[in-house]
Amino acid sequence: MNDSNPTPWHLTAPTFAEIEEAAGRIRGVLVETPLLESERLNARLGGRLLVKAEGLQRTGSFKARGAWNRLCLLTAEEGARGVVAFSSGNHAQAVAWAGQRLGIGTVVIAMPSDAPAAKIERTRGWGAEVVLYDRATEDREALGRRLAAARGLILVPPYDDRRVIAGAATLGREVVRQAEAMGAAPEALVVCCAGGGLTAGCALALEAMLPDARVFAAEPQGFDDTARSLVAGTRLGNAPGAASICDAVQAPMPGVLTFAINAPRLGGGLVVSDAEALAAMRVAFEEFGLVVEPGGAVALAAALHGRLPVAGRTVAVALTGANVDPGMYQRALFAPA
Repeated sequence: MNDSNPTPWHLTAPTFAEIEEAAGRIRGVLVETPLLESERLNARLGGRLLVKAEGLQRTGSFKARGAWNRLCLLTAEEGARGVVAFSSGNHAQAVAWAGQRLGIGTVVIAMPSDAPAAKIERTRGWGAEVVLYDRATEDREALGRRLAAARGLILVPPYDDRRVIAGAATLGREVVRQAEAMGAAPEALVVCCAGGGLTAGCALALEAMLPDARVFAAEPQGFDDTARSLVAGTRLGNAPGAASICDAVQAPMPGVLTFAINAPRLGGGLVVSDAEALAAMRVAFEEFGLVVEPGGAVALAAALHGRLPVAGRTVAVALTGANVDPGMYQRALFAPA
């Protein structure tokens, strides 16, 4: 056996003990977001649908979990150097918020120039320096590495890091415990998927806590890289020029670590249209009074539109983000039913 090039520690899967430790770090700082259900939706779907309202989290998305856990684990020397991240918006805001709260003086975020204006401004509002790039022509990971090297910053990736994944996994841990308190044991948990960090974390949490349940990745059309990669058994990228309103779930391909975790554990990939995501945003408002962004609604869309049948079952879905521009939200609420 050749151990001359071992896999870096941060690119190996976190243990359940690390997930429990992450839960301890976020306790009292982040929000234990509610798990909700609607009698009308249950009747419509013929089963029990449990909805995790993660848009009520700090910075408006689940990303605060991984960002907080990762930045809490910086050494004093690393914190003094500062951090850099790349993100279309939700990880950006989460790292900026966590950095400000922990007193990290330098936080640099590379964001695509076509990211929603609200996400860019909120990231700056948390004190971060925003570096804009062209999503179509520039490699965000390469840009992040260049910024880290040039300025001596610690790179905080959005998903391919065991500490980020352990933080994200606390969402799945909460779902299982909250469902148990409601007298339920979900057969499936559907989560919105970009690079796969949340799906990986939830898959690890449920493997330990509810081993008969399965996690499913929900993605928009054109950015269904995880769904196609699961079928192919290898990581596949998205076609150039793909477009979707679901900006929060547009990774170029599954992460190296996340796919290694997800491939043997996920129940599959579910793909929805932009129109179905908009319809799910409207349902979230009508049934729960919740604001949801398009990318944060794809898991609910998958359940509502039959990608994963709910009839006769208990299924949980995560509404993963609420950071939506007013114009897009208006489009969801007033689109033809």
